[in-house]
Amino acid sequence: MGDYSKALEFYEKAHKIHEKALPPNHSDLAPSYNNIGAVYHNMGDYSKALEFYEKALKIREKALPPNHPDLATSYNNTSQVYNNMGDFSKALEFLEKSHKIHEKALPPNHPDLATSYNNIGLVYKNIGDYPKALEFHEKAHKILEKALPSNRPLLATSYNNIGGVYNSMSDYSKALEFYEKGLEIYEKALPPNHPLLAAFYNNIGLVYKNMGDYSKALEFYEKVLKISKKVLPRNHPDLASS
Repeated sequence: MGDYSKALEFYEKAHKIHEKALPPNHSDLAPSYNNIGAVYHNMGDYSKALEFYEKALKIREKALPPNHPDLATSYNNTSQVYNNMGDFSKALEFLEKSHKIHEKALPPNHPDLATSYNNIGLVYKNIGDYPKALEFHEKAHKILEKALPSNRPLLATSYNNIGGVYNSMSDYSKALEFYEKGLEIYEKALPPNHPLLAAFYNNIGLVYKNMGDYSKALEFYEKVLKISKKVLPRNHPDLASS
């Protein structure tokens, strides 16, 4: 929290200087509002984050052409806050605005388009519209398969997203298939005690638990615990729940 308050102090000082030097809706004020919004977002103060992101967005909507990438960034930031607040319809509205800009500005297999599809997929998953979530995660995955080498961690994240939707749909064999593909990449790309590995082991453990295969679930939960003991302090609350 100390780091965030320091960052906030720094960005607010910089913003005051900009406010004195520039007219009220000058485009250079937008990044300043955006930086302050990002700190509040990281602090979990979503109403404050939204306030500053919206100030940045208003300036950018007036100052920039409708397909400018900075506008897409602003729409995306606003969407992430709404998603964290649980307002998924608003999150989707702003994500789709961001995505339209990306579709016009980027070549069809650009990795940033995949990120955009993934973000939309995650919101549909939160809403509980699993077929839609799957559709967007699969679009993202197709792009990443073409754009990246087969061992890239970003591909593992994509497998994880698809696995998560299948798990929510109770299609456990499919969930397992995609989680295991992602795990295979991470096991090769990451050190053995990396927290992202623990997240995959946890997801696979959960699928086995849902399938009623408790001995397999336990095997993966023990892997999670082993990593947690190495990377977390002894009194960390996550150790109690591992």
